Amino acid sequence: MTSHSSPAKDLADLSLGINGMTCAACSTRLERVLGRVEGVERALVSLAAERADIRYDPALVSPPTLEAAIVKAGFAPDPARSGEDEDLDRAEADRIRRDRRDLGLLALSALLALPLMLDMGLEMAGGHALLPPWTQLILAALVQFGIGARFYRGAWASLRGGAGNMDVLVVLGTSAAFGLSAYRVLSGDAHHGTLYFEGSAVVITLVLLGKTLENRARHSAAGAIRALMRLKPATARVERDGLEIEVPAALVGIGETVLIRPGERVPVDGTISAGDSTLDESLVTGESLPVGRGAGDMVVAGSVNGEGLLRVAATRVGAESTIGRIIRLVRGAQASKAPVQALVDRVSAIFVPVVVALAAATFLGWWGLAGDSTTGFVAAVSVLVVACPCALGLATPAGLMVGTGLAARHGILIKDAEALERAHKVAAIAFDKTGTLTEGRPALAAVCALDGDRTALLRLVASAQQGSEHPLGRATVAAATSEGLGLDPVSEFRALPGRGLTAIVAERTIVIGSRRLMTESGIDPAPLAEAAEAEEALGHTLMWVAADKALIGFVSLADPVRPTAVAAVAALKRMGLVPAMLTGDSPRAARAVAAKVGIDRVSAGILPEDKVAELARLKSEFGVVAMVGDGINDAPALAAADIGIAMGGGSDAAMQAAGLTLMRSDPALVPQALAISRATSRKISQNLVWAFAYNLIALPAAAAGLLSPALAGAAMALSSVSVVTNALLLKRWRPS
Repeated sequence: MTSHSSPAKDLADLSLGINGMTCAACSTRLERVLGRVEGVERALVSLAAERADIRYDPALVSPPTLEAAIVKAGFAPDPARSGEDEDLDRAEADRIRRDRRDLGLLALSALLALPLMLDMGLEMAGGHALLPPWTQLILAALVQFGIGARFYRGAWASLRGGAGNMDVLVVLGTSAAFGLSAYRVLSGDAHHGTLYFEGSAVVITLVLLGKTLENRARHSAAGAIRALMRLKPATARVERDGLEIEVPAALVGIGETVLIRPGERVPVDGTISAGDSTLDESLVTGESLPVGRGAGDMVVAGSVNGEGLLRVAATRVGAESTIGRIIRLVRGAQASKAPVQALVDRVSAIFVPVVVALAAATFLGWWGLAGDSTTGFVAAVSVLVVACPCALGLATPAGLMVGTGLAARHGILIKDAEALERAHKVAAIAFDKTGTLTEGRPALAAVCALDGDRTALLRLVASAQQGSEHPLGRATVAAATSEGLGLDPVSEFRALPGRGLTAIVAERTIVIGSRRLMTESGIDPAPLAEAAEAEEALGHTLMWVAADKALIGFVSLADPVRPTAVAAVAALKRMGLVPAMLTGDSPRAARAVAAKVGIDRVSAGILPEDKVAELARLKSEFGVVAMVGDGINDAPALAAADIGIAMGGGSDAAMQAAGLTLMRSDPALVPQALAISRATSRKISQNLVWAFAYNLIALPAAAAGLLSPALAGAAMALSSVSVVTNALLLKRWRPS
């Protein structure tokens, strides 16, 4: 797609609902039309979601101009389904109104076509026609030009835009059958077997039936994103100037106090300032059990408050809240295109002209080689009618919509179709240790001072780590505080990623960190080697401590293994994956944790950059490799892996760095995420095989005269319905 905007400029994103698309050729054509608009960098149009996602340069083009381009291409932007905060109630009302109208037209079409079908059946049985030719003409004309007017409008818009779509094929096929029959009636040449009114009327009726079923199936496939959007409360109660007032949730100010009564849905992300309750976060994180929350705890928008009254200080609102970012990610994944879609788009672009050429060749072949123009005409009509680019166009996006929605309901966010494509090929999976396989909430286990003064060592270590954000540092400070130890001021604090820190406390230069850091600093840890080995054998993490270049002791911290880690690793092994552990912790402590969870391959005592090299080795040995980490500390490894999986938190950094984001810190979600990826990829593959096979079989069969136009219409209608229905079967997936 041509880019007309400078990469240095700020780009904007626009999401628009689109009405009027009927097949893959429509979405491909609209992408080309939007791509030619000056200022548009990228346009992705999803037939299954009926949505266009456009990235553009606001300095060169405006949303009204983009909407005008869509209208000129023959489609209708839908304001009720546009933007981050689309009007779900209005969109649903519009859908119900369209469904009722379509059902009414379908019923009327079937009623008008039924006498023609009965007439055809009687003739095939050797009887006489019940309906006079003029009656057939009138009934067929009502169906062709009244109920079938939508196909003519769609075909005209498509041809005016310089391409063909499904409507063009339907119009060509049914108009040919109707036109020849009408000519024979008007010329007085109508007799047994020369009229094809039932073909044109039945084809339009069956195509309408197929579209009605397809639209219902597509609506069901998009149900997950609508369910997520309904989690966003429209209003919030805030305290302003001593009064409790109700305001739109998106207008709550950062830091404002929001009141959440029992049973209400949380409207913003925030921190509880007062109150205790349990919250049901199942539709946000996939966690089925309510979780207890009290003062100081975080709450996420979209969760449901239990029995307590909560006062929450807002930290993120509207589109930046957790639920807002989830919706944006899921919608982005559904709009993205899998690598195989490029082939589908190329086929769709040439599909209609190729089918028209095949229909012409069919007629000429029967007429020229077999001398049978009547059979050739019927076969040509059948070729035009049976061809269906819809199934091809829906195969990938329908599977993506259902799969990404299903994953989101289980607390798994899939970033895009490419991540999904890679995830199902994973052969080996590497885990970070701290916070991934372990709880990430270490507690002080032991303090070993070379001079025997435990209290002095703990005070010194805690004082040095007052400025640390590392879980180990926070655990040490918490332990010292709980023992009532006064901490000394710290200066010149400097973190050494993957190794430890240096600082000055009480005019002493303190070095705290791994055994590797001690060695690099010229400090010999041998005097405490035996005591350290005993702690590491328990799986504890050690922080060695030196003051003024002399060893003074170590602090041991215990970080419990997550309860589901053992089952998660076992599940991955059953799936045929090879698990590994990459950690900066000491080899002995790492092996102790690895033994508990069932991991044999361990790379320990390595820096963050060393994890990238370890991943490269795993890739060379096994192929596609995934990395599971927290998404922030492990960002280089997550980026270097074929597929990064970020655990818990749902932070912006995690969502951007990883192909998959797990909304809660539970290793059990890792095999579930890969299982959903495999299931979705299987459905997409099944859909593509069916769509290609359908056309490969149906088109030659129609050209050979083996399908009547009515049967061809039925087959065409069922092809796209079957693809979407097969994708919907994904909803039956359950975690094992």
